[in-house]
Amino acid sequence: MAPASLLGKTLGEIPTPALLVDLDLFTSNLRRLAGFCRSQGIAWRPHTKAHKSPEVARLLLGAGACGITCAKLSEAELMAAHGIDQILIANQIVTPAKLERLSRLQERATVLAAIDNPAAVPLFQQAAQRVGRPIPVLIEVDIGMNRCGVQPGPPALALALAIHEAPGLVFRGLMGYEGHVLSVKPAAAKSAACALALSHLISTRDLLLEEGIPVEIISAGGTGSYQLTASYPGITELQAGGGIFMDAMYRQTFGVNDLEYALTILATVTSRQGGHVVVDAGFKTMSAFHHPPHPLNRDDLRLRYLSAEHGVFEVAGGTGPQLGELLQFVAGYSDSTVFLHDCFLGVRGGRVEQVWEILGRGKLD
Repeated sequence: MAPASLLGKTLGEIPTPALLVDLDLFTSNLRRLAGFCRSQGIAWRPHTKAHKSPEVARLLLGAGACGITCAKLSEAELMAAHGIDQILIANQIVTPAKLERLSRLQERATVLAAIDNPAAVPLFQQAAQRVGRPIPVLIEVDIGMNRCGVQPGPPALALALAIHEAPGLVFRGLMGYEGHVLSVKPAAAKSAACALALSHLISTRDLLLEEGIPVEIISAGGTGSYQLTASYPGITELQAGGGIFMDAMYRQTFGVNDLEYALTILATVTSRQGGHVVVDAGFKTMSAFHHPPHPLNRDDLRLRYLSAEHGVFEVAGGTGPQLGELLQFVAGYSDSTVFLHDCFLGVRGGRVEQVWEILGRGKLD
């Protein structure tokens, strides 16, 4: 069925499997995230990798987001084509062809890019000069993940000085990601680890300011630490985006308890054999790679495994669901689930009220 034809349908009329968004819970999550940022006096630039949808991005901007964050240049191009004009690409771009695309994209939007190596500076400069459009950049600082990022302190200062001396580049600030602290327990240890990570951004900012280099933006934060990051002195914007949907990993592994499960996968029980049931949602529909999905509002099923088109669950108590029964599953991790689908079905009162296409699906470059 064409997605638009599902508008007004009840859950029982939707072909399964399907990706659902509870619109009331989604709105509540959106308002909580935006409101918390406002209460801390910082901007919200939510990451779009969880939804990949210009329609969802516009809803975030309407709730007060200052812009959006993307993981890929192609995603930023898609968002700009749909009128979104404040974008951060929180990833490294180093090939000449992509850097020229990035420079051309400045005609339609302000698109900040991350840079973490002095060797990339002349590549950015050459692309900007060929196209004739300056490129605004943030320096990504490694604040403990040991993934991307220049080391804090003097190495970051040296990179900032190189950017300042390069025609065609505009230095805007710093960014970092404290992803290595998200699963730290107990809460006090997580808070301390997060503070230590973020302190590297602030001390680097202070060093740059001492050298007369203005630092407008200090960008950080994911949903798994959003309250700690947004309240840390000196952070100017929060990138947390996945919390608009929430998922099992955010709650059960990262300890986020103030946001609601708005994203679910609707599936049908297609087989009952002995002590297990099979649903028509396998790993091509819902991912268990980062964290297993779990049934919504029921505790009588335990995931055995997901195959391509089958989800196999043990009946752990009672009689379990019946053949043909509809079940909803909380996504284990939204980022690794959403891109498996073509659209979200926004549901309110048991009926489809919105259809949001996932137009960024397949944008890999």
